[in-house]
Amino acid sequence: MRRAVREAGVTLVEMMVVISIVGLIASIAFPSFTAGLESVRLTSATDAIASFLNAGLNRADRRQEMVEITVSVPENSLTMRSTDPAFIRSLVVPDGISIVRVLPVPLNGPEELKRAFYIYPAGAIPAIGIEIANSRGKHRIVRIEPTSGVATTEDSTAETGQQQP
Repeated sequence: MRRAVREAGVTLVEMMVVISIVGLIASIAFPSFTAGLESVRLTSATDAIASFLNAGLNRADRRQEMVEITVSVPENSLTMRSTDPAFIRSLVVPDGISIVRVLPVPLNGPEELKRAFYIYPAGAIPAIGIEIANSRGKHRIVRIEPTSGVATTEDSTAETGQQQP
C-alpha cells in the first residue's frame, strides 16, 4: 500500500491574495490613522501651551514676581521670564503645529509677529490668546480668561476666526 504524501504549506497564489488584502486594508486605514495623529499632536500642543500659561500665572501669584510671556510666531515658540534673573522657560511648539496668530489683534497697525505680555502680582490678568493650527488646517485657540485667570481652549474656524459651537 502506497500512501500519497501531501506537503503542507501555502501556495504563491494564496500568499499574494493575503498580501493584497492586507495592502488594501492598510491603504484604507492610513488616512484616518494620520488624521488621528495630527489631532493628537494638536491636542498635545494645546495642553502644553495652556500649562505653560498657567505656570506663568502661578509664578506671578505665588512668588509675587512680575512674569513676562513672549509669543513668537516666526520662531513658533513661547518664552517666560520673571524678575528672577535665573528664571527663564521656553516652549517650542512641536513639528506639524504652528502658531498662527496672537490675540487680541492690535487695533492700530499690523499684527505683530512677536508679542510680550506682562503678568503682575495681584494685578489685572491680561487677555492672552494663542491660535495654533495643524497641517490639516484644524485650528484651536488657547486663551487666558481675565476674569477667572485660567487658561482655556476652544476650537476655531480658520476662515472666519470665529468659535465653533
